[in-house]
Amino acid sequence: MRATTFEERLQQWNRLREICSTLPLDECLLNINQWWFQTAWCPYHLHWDDLRDWPDPWQLLSDNIYCDVARGLGIMYTVTMLDRADLQDSRLVEEDQRNLVLINKRKYILNYSHDDILNTYLDSGKIRRELTQQQLKQKLK
Repeated sequence: MRATTFEERLQQWNRLREICSTLPLDECLLNINQWWFQTAWCPYHLHWDDLRDWPDPWQLLSDNIYCDVARGLGIMYTVTMLDRADLQDSRLVEEDQRNLVLINKRKYILNYSHDDILNTYLDSGKIRRELTQQQLKQKLK
């Protein structure tokens, strides 16, 4: 994602969702994960304490600032807006020092590494906070 303007980022994100709507699930999730890992990373931007004030997907793309939480939120927005039957239980979780997107009862774990969608995460700790897909859908209304 080398887009320099909001319009370019929005076009690329729309294209990503178009492509992923028909791909097999594992390819879809890998594409989404890799796309969001190409964003401009910064160490801190969003915080779980400010969950109610987190940006909608268009503001997220406009701000163009992506910490681990913001990148996870972008992944969640993308998965949610695909509205695929096989992606209906996604959750963004804060687990120890990581912000992970869990899909299909942890069968897929995104926002961990650029080139992988994990199906095993051995360092799994206690989930401290989470944002479910159903909660996110309320924000999109």
